[in-house]
Amino acid sequence: MIGHGVKRGTAELAILSILGEGPLHGYEMARRIERQTKGSLRFTLASLYPLLYRMEQRGWIRGTWETSRNGRRRRCYRLTPAGKKKLSPLRQEWLELFGALRLLSKVAHA
Repeated sequence: MIGHGVKRGTAELAILSILGEGPLHGYEMARRIERQTKGSLRFTLASLYPLLYRMEQRGWIRGTWETSRNGRRRRCYRLTPAGKKKLSPLRQEWLELFGALRLLSKVAHA
C-alpha cells in the first residue's frame, strides 16, 4: 500500500521539479528525468501521460498544444503557480522521509 503512494509521489515530485526548470513536452520530460536520475526513474509515455493528465486536473501543471515546424502537434507542459506552491512541501516531505529511512537503516545495522 505505502509502496504505491511513494512511487506516485516520486513521479509527481520528479515532474514538478523538471518543469521547474522550464516548459517541456512529455517525451523530453521523460528523457530528462531518466538522464538526471541516472536511470533510477524511468517513465514510459503510457505511464507518463495519465499522470500528466491528473496533475493538470489538479491545477499543478498546464498543457498547451503546439505545432512544430514539421506540422506535428505536441502538448507542452508548464508549471502553474499552484504547482510551484506544491513543489516545496513535496520536496520537504521527501527529505523527511529519506532522513527517517536513513535513521532506520542505521538502527538496523547497529
